[in-house]
Order: sequence, then structure tokens, then C-alpha cells
Amino acid sequence: MEYSKKMLIVIAPENFRDEELFEPLGILEENRIEYEIISTDKGRFRGMLGGYATATETISGILQLLEGGKGMKHYGGLMIVGGSGSKDYLWGNEELYTIVRYFDKAKMPIGAICLSPVVLARAGVIAGRHATVWPDKEAVREMEKHKAIYENKPFVSDGRFITANGPTAATEFGKRIAEAFLGEVIYTD
Repeated sequence: MEYSKKMLIVIAPENFRDEELFEPLGILEENRIEYEIISTDKGRFRGMLGGYATATETISGILQLLEGGKGMKHYGGLMIVGGSGSKDYLWGNEELYTIVRYFDKAKMPIGAICLSPVVLARAGVIAGRHATVWPDKEAVREMEKHKAIYENKPFVSDGRFITANGPTAATEFGKRIAEAFLGEVIYTD
């Protein structure tokens, strides 16, 4: 079956966590899922371990597309990559919260890994849902403050929402987000 919709992937413009981007990307590519990487700016950005990724559009640009009523038909899911840059560039990004809410309203799969589940919590889409996050005290407090049900596990799926706690869960996170995007189980233990 052909899938014309893309996974929208958000990274911080610096210090995204390499494994949390590249391992899921490998799984998306293996399953022929197209994707588009965005950030606060366009350009080539460096991860915490020295890998590079190119953001072809900005968060602001995607939000304008969505608000213009033309964007949602292009996407089938949202994935937010973690790393220390998430706290600096994504945690407080109101435009990103709005994008998250668009995907939630459209009932599409939404995934976040490492420190980035805080974005989902602050956007208000995982209140009352089970989720995980990097086990940093501030991150856990943010999850609980926004009524997410925090679980200290490598990854947690709750309906359309997939969260993972860091780089060691990146492969499993990629598998689960791909399955949610495709709407079928493709990986078995």
C-alpha cells in the first residue's frame, strides 16, 4: 500500500539527540514512510553526538500552512525528537504547542522522546494519559504538573500517543511510531 502522507519531525536547532532522530528515521525509511524535518529555523543542525540533520521548514512556516487550512492533508503523524536542545528551544514554543494540538484534533499519532514529552504535556494533549519522559526531576515535575500520568518506563503507548525516555529506547520508539503511522503491527518481539 502506498502512503502519500509524511511524518512531520521536529528537532531543536542544536543539541537534538542523534539516536532519537536517526534510529527512528531508519525505521521510517525501511517502511517507506516519507518525512519532513522542521525546527525553529531552516538549515543544517548539529546533534549532541555530532550528527547533522537538515530542517527544510520552520515551525512557524508549518503553523502558517496549518492555519491556512492546507497543511493537515500532507501529514499523517508528528514526532518530536529530544536532547538537551529540546528544553532550550521546544519546551516554551507556543507555535509548536499549536501544531501539536492540530495533530491531536486530527486524531493522528503523536510521538515524543527524551525531554520532548514535556512539549506534549504543556500543549495539554496528554492530560490523563500514560506517558514517560527522560527521568530528570524538572521534566517529571512538568509532566505531572500538566496532569500526564508519568511512568518510569523506556516507552509508553497510550492510544495515539507514543513517548519514550531517551536514546536507549529510540529504536523501539521508532518502531511504535511507524506502526501508529501505518495503522498496523509490523514489528513483533
